[in-house]
Amino acid sequence: MASDRGTLPRSEGLSADQARWAEPTAPSGRRLPSAPRERKPALFALAILLVAVGAGAAGLLVVRAGTKVQAIEIVQQVTQNAQIPVGAMEEVGLSAGSGVSYVPWSQAAQVEKYFAATTIPAGTLLTPNMVATSSNATANQDTVGLSLKAGQVPSGLQAGDKVEAIAVGTVCGTTAGTVLAAEAQVTNVSGSVTATGSSASVTIAVQPGEAGQLTCVAANQNVGLALLPGNG
Repeated sequence: MASDRGTLPRSEGLSADQARWAEPTAPSGRRLPSAPRERKPALFALAILLVAVGAGAAGLLVVRAGTKVQAIEIVQQVTQNAQIPVGAMEEVGLSAGSGVSYVPWSQAAQVEKYFAATTIPAGTLLTPNMVATSSNATANQDTVGLSLKAGQVPSGLQAGDKVEAIAVGTVCGTTAGTVLAAEAQVTNVSGSVTATGSSASVTIAVQPGEAGQLTCVAANQNVGLALLPGNG
């Protein structure tokens, strides 16, 4: 007996709608969208800063290389324990940042009041360790200033020399030829120190018992100095 059910016709092809649904939703050939690259402005700014700092440091080194500082050079030998005279100092230029130890020229007036801690040869750049605030050789002694004329001071007298102070006239209870200080050390010399020249100012260190009479005679310009043997 023939079946009442009809056989559904087999479709030979898919309709347009069926074909559209049959497409895969995520084709294997399609790439997923990538995340955008993250910019790092902070690192870029740091790199610029480092370049600028490096260029500035290089420029500073060039500028410093051409900068000069003024220092003190000893141009006349100063013996140990002698006061450093201003005439023995000269201004000299040094390159800034050279690392060399020196005493600035601006302190020359102050250095003149100090003493040589050791013998300083001529042509030496003065350093702080060459200067002492006091002299061991003149410790506990009095210093007397003398204003001397030609004939009262030996030619070439310099700080550190040993001298004998002698009265050249009758004054202050002394007579000509009286020895006022048997062995005095010259601590400072300024002015023209020649056998025939203008007056010179000389400072000597003497024993306290000799200072009173010597000062009186010196005030009347009746004292002369004799250079003792053995001076450099």
